Amino acid sequence: MGKEKRLKIIPLGGLEAIGMNITAFEYDGSIIVVDCGLAFPEDEMYGVDLVIPDISYLLENESHVKGMVFTHGHEDHIGALPYILKQINLPIYATKLTMGLIELKLEEQNLMKTTKRKVVHPGQSINLGPFRIEFIKTNHSIQDAVALAIYSPGGNVVHTGDFKVDYTPVFGDSIDLQRLAEIGKKGVLALMCDSTNAERPGYTPSERTVGRALDQIFSDHRTGRLIVATFASNVDRVQQIIDTAYKYGRKVIIEGRSMVNVISTAENLGYINIPANTLVTLDDMRNYPDDRMVLITTGSQGESMAALSRMAAGIHKKVQIKPGDTIVFSSNPIPGNEKSVSKVMNELYGKGADVIFQDTHVSGHPCQEEIKLIYSLLKPRYAIPVHGEVRHRVAQAKVVRMLGYDDSHIIMMHSGDVCEICDEYARITGHVQNGPILVDGLGVGDVGNIVLRDRQHLAEDGIIIVVMTLGTASRQILAGPDIVSRGFVYVRDSEELMFEAQEVVQDAIHKSLRGRIVDWSKIKNAIRDGLSDFLWKRTKRDPMILPIIMEVND
Repeated sequence: MGKEKRLKIIPLGGLEAIGMNITAFEYDGSIIVVDCGLAFPEDEMYGVDLVIPDISYLLENESHVKGMVFTHGHEDHIGALPYILKQINLPIYATKLTMGLIELKLEEQNLMKTTKRKVVHPGQSINLGPFRIEFIKTNHSIQDAVALAIYSPGGNVVHTGDFKVDYTPVFGDSIDLQRLAEIGKKGVLALMCDSTNAERPGYTPSERTVGRALDQIFSDHRTGRLIVATFASNVDRVQQIIDTAYKYGRKVIIEGRSMVNVISTAENLGYINIPANTLVTLDDMRNYPDDRMVLITTGSQGESMAALSRMAAGIHKKVQIKPGDTIVFSSNPIPGNEKSVSKVMNELYGKGADVIFQDTHVSGHPCQEEIKLIYSLLKPRYAIPVHGEVRHRVAQAKVVRMLGYDDSHIIMMHSGDVCEICDEYARITGHVQNGPILVDGLGVGDVGNIVLRDRQHLAEDGIIIVVMTLGTASRQILAGPDIVSRGFVYVRDSEELMFEAQEVVQDAIHKSLRGRIVDWSKIKNAIRDGLSDFLWKRTKRDPMILPIIMEVND
């Protein structure tokens, strides 16, 4: 590297999947961090609740990290913060609503007193070490989203965060395209742009178009109860549902813990306007006829414990789905959630409800024409597609090539890569530790690949436990072997198989003892091998086998 100082960009997550967004920027020994999100577990992560980023690199350089800056308040950008703050205490900077949602999390984890916080308004800048960070107003499916212009002696980088270009937002102003153009004139070294919708041509429609669709649904369904499922954090969508309900004389119930938390925070901070006497509680529901009720609920992604999923499965304590109900899914399934959403829809149809899911959602991310617009305004020297699966980022690279960029000016990074960047070049010069840390209950990071592999094994083939007692002196079996099976076969229907399995185990033990083997672990391996071969031949299944040997002095 020589003596010259170079700007380094180090994404620690968010470049292989939707979620877990966190990026470090480093210059002359100082580090700032943008966003700190979580991801939701994949199907094969049995029992795992959340996935958070590995911040080993930040911990190794703790004294150099100046602070953490946030683009907006979605879980994939703020959700990991409470877990990370317990490992490294940093000052945090965010816009008003984003900070309100962060503070909900900090209160839950008793971190308010120990965490330094500063609310920054769009148009303002903060200084952290050699960095100046300017907050620029954008539009997204949550209020107070910003892009960040990160100025450093090594060059200026713009990080768009999640954004769309909405000229007619439901609340507040449109994206500050004028400011982005001014920054473009100053010179931008690199643009890190949202890729989520980069495969889609054209423009993302305005959030207001959903309002028109909702109005039509309310107009067409005046007799029964309406239940609208959407993302808890989509405050503008909730505002439009409330406005439409008020127009049609319906009372509104907000159901689902995360929805209640977000909406009460947004209302306290002035980001949502609820007409007087419109909100009622679930207990008030019986006081109103069905045609006067709207429930706004979580569960639009088919999450098993969310309110709508519990209603669909018939296990919600206070809401039973019945014929005449109309359920509106005001969201699209996130990639990977399609099966869960389909399951909930089928359960709702099965209970006689009407389900609507067309034209009731618009994305909060830019399509190809908006991506082109942002590049044209900022004219960055280098393009670094971020936020999305590999296919989304590759799609953005194709869009950028249309604008005349060659491959040497499009930097395709992976999480953990260290990109050294200056006017002359941008290249990957190293790699830092990164990856998912799994959160299961109160345990953070104690479930790893080996535990997951065992859980997968148990889920697929079950477990067999072999229990026996051996005499220390006589080297004889004093009790057992007893075989206990869970998730392998139904024992009452398989008595003959279990009896033969017992004989196989006895043979394996006798062979070992005859061969003067005194090492318990070798005897256990012999039992495992013999039983595994026998069960595979008989059932073509491979359960986990757990021999337990107890020793008794005889």
